[in-house]
Amino acid sequence: MLILIAAVLPALATSNAAPADAVKLPAPGVEYRVNVASPSRTPWVDANGWRMERAPERTYFYDVPEKAAALACAEAYAWAAKALVHTTDSGAAAFRSMLDFVKSLPEANWPVMANIGVIDDGSNETGELMNLLTRRNLLYRIVRAPDPKLDVNVRISDYPKTEAANPALLAQKIRSQVGDDKRLVRLYGSEVVVAQLVGNGDHTRLHLLNYASRPVSGLRVRVRGRWARQEARGYGEPGMKLQDVSVAGEATEFTVPEIGTYVVVDLGR
Repeated sequence: MLILIAAVLPALATSNAAPADAVKLPAPGVEYRVNVASPSRTPWVDANGWRMERAPERTYFYDVPEKAAALACAEAYAWAAKALVHTTDSGAAAFRSMLDFVKSLPEANWPVMANIGVIDDGSNETGELMNLLTRRNLLYRIVRAPDPKLDVNVRISDYPKTEAANPALLAQKIRSQVGDDKRLVRLYGSEVVVAQLVGNGDHTRLHLLNYASRPVSGLRVRVRGRWARQEARGYGEPGMKLQDVSVAGEATEFTVPEIGTYVVVDLGR
């Protein structure tokens, strides 16, 4: 079954085939890889937000199993992307359930909020850097030229080749350049939740996507800014209430009691 989800306000339709120019995406989820330095397993998040940031005008194509269908829908919605999803009949039911959830959300067609500007040269190195920035919740947007309003602007050719060739090292350096106190979003207690933030100054929406197959409990979140109003909505979790909310200094903190697949937190002044 092939399902179409349109950008921002999803609409459902069926089709017999994906367009020839659609960008094929891997199924979103988590792989657990053995760390060569220790017996622990390190989660590797397969997230596609960076690809959508890179080419927002493109149509994307997912071919996913049942367990990833709802997450694919949430991911495309969070990044305001137009995507086709091919899945099983049971996956289609999960997709439709998520689609009903995102349709129920108040409209929030706001620009992406970011600390970092990435000047995209189209290279694999820049793509992998954006991938790691996304997975580490170092919020960025693509710019054509350095934007003085952002904390850091990144052009990969400006870094030594040894750093450019090591995106993990470069992502850590960029994090240091931003400084954790200035980061727009920080998550504590999970390596498998990816955040996307949009806003218009007086309101902001935080998308939280859990790429693992198990719920994440007790996620602590810090959002820069004093947000007096907070409202959470969780897929499959009606009546969600944020816990231990603190609005102090230059940030708002709260705990999300549980994230199954997708939670949206709307914040206002």
